[in-house]
Amino acid sequence: MPRRARVTKREILPDAKYNNVTTAKLINKIMMRGKKSTAERIVYEALQIVEQRESKDPVSVLEQAVRNATPLLEVKPRRVGGATYQVPVEVRPNRSLPLAIRWLVASAKARTGKSMAEKLAAELGDASKGQGAAIKKRDDTHRMAEANRAFAHYRW
Repeated sequence: MPRRARVTKREILPDAKYNNVTTAKLINKIMMRGKKSTAERIVYEALQIVEQRESKDPVSVLEQAVRNATPLLEVKPRRVGGATYQVPVEVRPNRSLPLAIRWLVASAKARTGKSMAEKLAAELGDASKGQGAAIKKRDDTHRMAEANRAFAHYRW
């Protein structure tokens, strides 16, 4: 990070098929070794599977899944007088969306299933209904923040 100048946030362009920024961010997160066309194929297949299963607009299912997986609170370690406390802090909006997408992709990868597209479709469907591993991760994060509420006065 530069000491003087502000870091300019790169603007992510919406994806080609759905014209949606969240879909483009999901594609970028799925992408490995710069293979964007493979990542696009995986995400578009997953959204097609979601459309068939849910019989709803796949982008709205994706948006709902991301909204459900988005954390409001998290804990950050704060060192005070030789002891390290887990201090609950609110998650900034520019951090909460990437966290939600990261958790969705990680829990989709951890699933057992045929292809990555099917695993991602299953995770998106579960997360949009308020279930699944990504939602559990968010709940665990909230529970940890709630348990350490006593250290909230160490917030900086």
